[in-house]
Amino acid sequence: MNKRKQQIVQIFADGACSGNPGPGGYGAILKYGDKVKEISGCSPRTTNNRMEMMAVIESLKLIKKPSDIVIITDSNYVVKGMTDWVNGWRKKGWLNSRKKPVLNRDLWQEILKLSKPHNIEWKWIKGHNGHKENERCDELARKAIVKCARKSKMEYKTKWMKGS
Repeated sequence: MNKRKQQIVQIFADGACSGNPGPGGYGAILKYGDKVKEISGCSPRTTNNRMEMMAVIESLKLIKKPSDIVIITDSNYVVKGMTDWVNGWRKKGWLNSRKKPVLNRDLWQEILKLSKPHNIEWKWIKGHNGHKENERCDELARKAIVKCARKSKMEYKTKWMKGS
C-alpha cells in the first residue's frame, strides 16, 4: 500500500488589545493543503497576551483529528510559554520563577489539553514585518476589537435607556 505523506496544518495566530487591559481581539488563519479558514473573536476587557492565546485555542478547537501542526505567531509569550516554561510551571504547581501564580493558567491548561492529540511545532516570527499571514491576522484581530467595542457601547446604551 502506498502511504501518502500527511499534510501539515499551518496556524497563523495573532492577538491585539486597545489598552492593556482593554477591549481585545484575536485573528487566525488555518491552512491545510489548498483549504484556508480565517477566524476572529473579541473580548470587551482582556489583555494582549490572553488574545494571543485565544487565537491559538480557537484554532486548535477546529482541528478534529490528530494532526501535524505548525503554529506561527509573533507572540514570544505563547511560543516560550509552550516550549520553555509550561513544564516547569506544572512541576512547581503552576507557580512561576518568582513563586507567584502563573498568569493565564486557565488558558495555558486549555492549550495543553487541545494540543494533546497533535504533534505541534511552535514558531516565532517578528510581528509587523510584512509577513502576509501575520499582517492579515493582525487586521482580523483589530477588526474584532472594533466590533466588540461597538457591541459593548450598544449594550451600555441599552442598559442606560432601560434605567439599569
